[in-house]
Amino acid sequence: MSTIQVKDKTFTTYLSSEKIQSRIAELAETINRDYAGKKPLLLCVLNGAFMFAADLMKRLTIECEISFVRVKSYEGTQSTGEVKELLGLTEEIANRDVILVEDIVDTGHTLSLLLKDLQSRKPASLRTAILLHKPESVKVPLTLDYVAFKIPNDFIVGYGLDYDGFGRNLNDIYVIC
Repeated sequence: MSTIQVKDKTFTTYLSSEKIQSRIAELAETINRDYAGKKPLLLCVLNGAFMFAADLMKRLTIECEISFVRVKSYEGTQSTGEVKELLGLTEEIANRDVILVEDIVDTGHTLSLLLKDLQSRKPASLRTAILLHKPESVKVPLTLDYVAFKIPNDFIVGYGLDYDGFGRNLNDIYVIC
């Protein structure tokens, strides 16, 4: 295990890039089977899920598209606890199969509100692909379809996830010491 410094915090390796890539390959195989003959739209939630979405899409053999959205739930530096605005969704998703690609599910509040917003747009189907799930932290009922890893309620960084804007570029996922 290696340790790294990101800003003022020390982190140690939690998930190696090899383990991450292996698990993503397994998820892609399942999605390829589940969506055989369909053309889903992968909807990646920025910023954290961009690496996961790219690696997942590279392993999909079905015809698919990708698009990106951002969720605004902050005012200044404080979370409002509710999604104020879905930014960037320019595709019509009515009657389409949509896979929402997210980096992490903590409390589940943002994901729950995002799913409600997307469901109101009448997709043919709506499923989730989640890199990291913290079951101990979830505060709202959610159905998660494709989950790469269940993890404890620890602060992590790397592979798209950041600490105060830094660490997204790391290939491994690290946990705070």
